[in-house]
Amino acid sequence: MVGAPAHAKSADQAIDISADEISRTVRTLTLDQFEGRAPGTAGEDRTIGYLISRFEALGLEPGGVDGTWTQPVPLLHTALGKPETLSFSSNGKSTALNAGKDIYVSTLQPKDRAVVDNAEMVFVGFGVTAPERGWDDFKNVDLKGKVAVFLVNDPDFAATADEPVAGKFGGRAMTYYGRWTYKFEEASRRGAVAALIIHETEAAGYGWSVVESPQGENYGIAKPAGDMTSLALQGWISGDTAQKLFDEAGLDLAKLRMAARTREFTPVAIGAKFAAAYPVTQEVVKSQNIFGKISGKTRPEETIIYGAHWDAYGEGPPDEDGKIYRAGANDDALGIAGIMEIARKFKAKPQPDRTIVIAAWTAEERGLLGSEVYAQDPIYPVETTVANLAIDVLQTAGKAKDVILVGKGQGTLEDDLAKFAKLQGRVVTEESLPERGLFFRADHFSLAKRGVPVLLMMSLAGASDLVDGGRAAGQKWINDYTGNCYHAACDAWTADWDLTGALQDINVMFDIGNSLAYSRQWPEWKDGSEFKELRDASAEARQ
Repeated sequence: MVGAPAHAKSADQAIDISADEISRTVRTLTLDQFEGRAPGTAGEDRTIGYLISRFEALGLEPGGVDGTWTQPVPLLHTALGKPETLSFSSNGKSTALNAGKDIYVSTLQPKDRAVVDNAEMVFVGFGVTAPERGWDDFKNVDLKGKVAVFLVNDPDFAATADEPVAGKFGGRAMTYYGRWTYKFEEASRRGAVAALIIHETEAAGYGWSVVESPQGENYGIAKPAGDMTSLALQGWISGDTAQKLFDEAGLDLAKLRMAARTREFTPVAIGAKFAAAYPVTQEVVKSQNIFGKISGKTRPEETIIYGAHWDAYGEGPPDEDGKIYRAGANDDALGIAGIMEIARKFKAKPQPDRTIVIAAWTAEERGLLGSEVYAQDPIYPVETTVANLAIDVLQTAGKAKDVILVGKGQGTLEDDLAKFAKLQGRVVTEESLPERGLFFRADHFSLAKRGVPVLLMMSLAGASDLVDGGRAAGQKWINDYTGNCYHAACDAWTADWDLTGALQDINVMFDIGNSLAYSRQWPEWKDGSEFKELRDASAEARQ
């Protein structure tokens, strides 16, 4: 038994979404035979085979490339060995660094060695170039061959109300400028040889254990040599290590943090150099996105995509009993199980007018890579994609009085969320941890960047108001999960899960898609969303 009732009612009563079916799917996907579902491994091959067999059993049609179930996703996979050299130096003094404790780096260059040869380090503040906000942290300073050192998050994250920057970047809510992916991309655009972000748990939204969880591995989209990143190494330095670095260079990091919260900030040469040399194992692996579909009856060219990611973190450090796997039971086998149940519910209904696509993305944990490959070369045109409804981490602590909204003010799908949550007797609660930037950290974002209206269901965005225990119990679930099991081996299936709250969320996502599947309604971005202009530009394709 999973705990509490095995079914939960939605607005449409054609079939109940089953907690038992969800539990069985998650339990299967987290078996050791799938080896933690890392892309490009034997565990992937078994995962792909299992998911296709499930899609077939559900009665879905192949929805991938050329009538297949899949879309190829070529990935560059790198892994750093033991460092041969790893140090900072300033004022004639060299300080050896402890890999993993003081600094965490990886590479996305297809080379057998990653080397930074005593490169000058430059503090670039938050590293933001935002013309629409009148903001430029770089001031044309040359970073070619240098190491860019960033602060995490946005310039206004820690600003007080009386500072001019307050609210310019969403306040506590992270913008895309605050994401580590943006900072590494910006450093590469400017020719830096390495990029390091100073870690702060509050501003990052997660602790150091999450930073180092990939264990020196990295994945990127395989690219032609001419498109290769300039960064030999990219990663993080711990807050304590950064403080020592700036102290030894005679700089006041606290004052520099304040200066970086102003438009007048100019990059500062730290007066220190970074040296690193790592052996690298690198290969191009062939991963796969998986797609099933229910073709639309009258407007099959109009698609509603339900998405979750099938990948997790693979093999972890061995314990006393041998190998262990970081199999991502909640993140995101539970999401995969949820979209399967949504597919089962749609198959029990009359054929929809629009096409329903069930997408299982690869390499989400490596930087939303599977969904990004899809968005760059979509199987279903983005102009006539009605919506992307994403599920990624649901709370397993029981029924809730509310549903958590991620990304307030972005689009009209949030109004649909409120409507269907109300039918369940629930209300919408805005995310309480907007500084984590969760809107930019799940696969729906790849499609949002192309203008597709999106909605993310993710319980990590805020404490649910649980029927049993209230918001305190919801916060305890978040603290326990993020503090102990996020990206770790203990994110495992358990018979103790209470899935009644997860069923509420899955049913709401079904109801939203169901309301679109038999209508001519087109969700929209709201005024002020950075994605509205993109969508408006393709309006003619939807008329």
